[in-house]
Amino acid sequence: MSGWLEREAPRRAEASPNAYGDEARGVGALRSLTDPESHQWGGGKNPECEVWAGALNHADLDTLLTHIRTMPWRYPQRVQVFLMDQEESYFRLYMCRDGVWQQYAPLPPPDADDQHAW
Repeated sequence: MSGWLEREAPRRAEASPNAYGDEARGVGALRSLTDPESHQWGGGKNPECEVWAGALNHADLDTLLTHIRTMPWRYPQRVQVFLMDQEESYFRLYMCRDGVWQQYAPLPPPDADDQHAW
């Protein structure tokens, strides 16, 4: 997954092309936050799951979700994807249930006064 993000993942349509005028590819990478040697968590133990995170630059989030959905997960029902888009102040949660990927944490209400503070 991280290799795809670094070299092949497409950027959003509004992202600048590369130096050759081609569509820019590569948006960043993921890093494990649960490596037992990293000691990144408070308390006397590490989580009993794998957690990967990254800050992706100009990622096409729809393509990213499609890529995650098509990966051969051993236990897809255990995969949880948290996405926060540029200038948003909340994460959206995606999970696979009964073979269907769907969003579980809703978008802000369309009539919210301040979309960024919701």
